[in-house]
Amino acid sequence: MTDPLAQVVALLRPSASFSKLTHGAGRWRVRRTENGRPFYCVVLDGSCRLTVGGGDPIILEADDFILIPAAYQFTMSSIEPMPAGAADTVPVELRPGEFLVGSPDRTPEVRNLIGYCTFGSPDAALLLSLLPQLVHVRGEKRLSALVQLVNEESRASRPARDVILARLLEVLLIEALRSATLSAGSPGLLRGLGDERLAAALRCVHDRPASPWTVAQLAREAALSRSTFFERFRQAVGVAPMEYLLQWRMALAKDMLRRRDGGIAVVAERVGYSSASTFSVAFARHVGVPPTVYARRQDEGEMELSDEVPARGPDA
Repeated sequence: MTDPLAQVVALLRPSASFSKLTHGAGRWRVRRTENGRPFYCVVLDGSCRLTVGGGDPIILEADDFILIPAAYQFTMSSIEPMPAGAADTVPVELRPGEFLVGSPDRTPEVRNLIGYCTFGSPDAALLLSLLPQLVHVRGEKRLSALVQLVNEESRASRPARDVILARLLEVLLIEALRSATLSAGSPGLLRGLGDERLAAALRCVHDRPASPWTVAQLAREAALSRSTFFERFRQAVGVAPMEYLLQWRMALAKDMLRRRDGGIAVVAERVGYSSASTFSVAFARHVGVPPTVYARRQDEGEMELSDEVPARGPDA
């Protein structure tokens, strides 16, 4: 049966953007305002403090792993707080890919390996809404090893580097998400998969998206009454069952259209619509443009990207 978590991560199409090793010494604070790109960090030695948005500070210790699937504002700092009114710390590059934050006269108390990646999916916002806002995993050395591999591969110029990095990032994201406490956190796919009854229904949706599912049928798969299943699903996943089914079908349709994997009629059948016209109406209502227009825009966008030269610069 299809693994929903692996499907979502694969559709996100992760690719490496930037990674670096940081040493923190003395009192320091680095604040970042991002545009929603994914951020991850593993603490190699020592401890530090992380604050995401307006949330409570989290103390990170050795072998802790943090994943923020869509980072906008976060702060990392020393355990010892900065003086009142002090300015944020400016990282100093020691050598390519390695930075110091804090006092150069003190032995570093913490070493972090941090990185950013990008998601190539045009439907990333929808897919990210299925994941928790923050993943904090403690003591999983497998994650530390994966981050090290991503860091090493990103700095090498070996054959098939981009392919290897994409696969490593997929494994890293899946390992991080499945290592998290499935029943905790914000509503989304991960929380739904943490509920054994709901997981059965979710796997059915992902395994057979073209089936004419109803709430009653999915409730039977979950061995729950219709009303109990509906409310339990809505609270755990964050949307009603049929809304989730629609979102997933449209995410699959977008991916197939982007890859030119069949004509409109074939895509319609694969995502559960009886005709191309019915699918086109539903797609246009959900996406804002007909599937033919969407496919053409994806082609034009990829042609434009192929003409660009990617800029690689320091991202401290």
